[in-house]
Amino acid sequence: MSAGPGAGVVGTATARPSTAFRVERGTLASRLTAIVGLVLLAILAAVPAWGTSGMMKLLVEFLTLLAMAQMWNLLAGFAGLVSIGQQAFVGVGAYGIFVFLNLVHTDIVVALAGTAIVGLGVAAVTSLFAFRLRDGYFAVGTWVIAEVIRILILLSPALGAGTGVTIRPPAGLSAGGRLDITYWLALVVGFGSIAVVALIMRSRLGLALRAIRDGEMSAASVGVNVQRTKRIVFLVAAVGCAVAGAVYYLQLLRIQPNAAFGVDWTARMIFIVVIGGLGRIEGPIVGAIVYFTLREVLADYGAAYLAALGLVAIAVVVIAPRGLWGVVESRLPALFAVQRRLVVTEPPATSSIDSRKEPGPT
Repeated sequence: MSAGPGAGVVGTATARPSTAFRVERGTLASRLTAIVGLVLLAILAAVPAWGTSGMMKLLVEFLTLLAMAQMWNLLAGFAGLVSIGQQAFVGVGAYGIFVFLNLVHTDIVVALAGTAIVGLGVAAVTSLFAFRLRDGYFAVGTWVIAEVIRILILLSPALGAGTGVTIRPPAGLSAGGRLDITYWLALVVGFGSIAVVALIMRSRLGLALRAIRDGEMSAASVGVNVQRTKRIVFLVAAVGCAVAGAVYYLQLLRIQPNAAFGVDWTARMIFIVVIGGLGRIEGPIVGAIVYFTLREVLADYGAAYLAALGLVAIAVVVIAPRGLWGVVESRLPALFAVQRRLVVTEPPATSSIDSRKEPGPT
């Protein structure tokens, strides 16, 4: 017998492997940012060994205002809660550090921890009223709450009754030692605020915040507790502003209620965030650098300094609505990897040939 035509090699291809996926949390740019941040922190931590007192005071102000701006950005940029009353917690922090150092007589670290707890308590109480309001009413309501707290301070004889108070550091602590401690605390507050926001945005809470920012009704429909999420962020921002305010006034030592509860605190936070970029961790960093640069360059020009700040704010809002960082972020990788990235790992196409040779003619 002989085989028919077409006898020879018969090939069968196996199924192609399925496409694989993996989720990445960090990027090369974010890892390099973390390394650069740690190196910068180490360099700044050594400033008391070689820097001047004027440099340290300027850095304390920069770091504390950066922390406040990060907290306001967390509220408005990520949670959509536009508050113009964050000065309430700056003032609470200032008087909190006074109470714990002057009246309770604790050390500085314990006083700062106690101030954070007081700020948390005040925020928890005020949130019961503030969260009954929405949108513009919420913004105005936070300012009214700040004014109420300021008036209560003005009516309190133990807190100066409007004449102001002076913070007395613990006995035995020299002026230089106090400045060193204040500076190191400001480093912790400034860098810590960035780390806290980054960790929040990398967590489930951050996912909930992004969902709320995109649409509250949509977020609620997929199971996000909108009110609880916003309240958590409100409390975190209040504690951050209170601690930053405490460190700032620990350097200044003199507290005036109208200054501590002045709305210009919130105005500076808003300016820094809007200039740098709303809803981005990098935004307040860029905005704080721009703000302090303009202030130091134009401070000798009197009213022209304020006019220049206003012109810069208007120009940025018109030309770059997403802020200065928003202009360059499309050309640069994200410095803070706060969003999960889905990476497709598609294996190469493979096939196997099952060679079978039929019997030849006999």
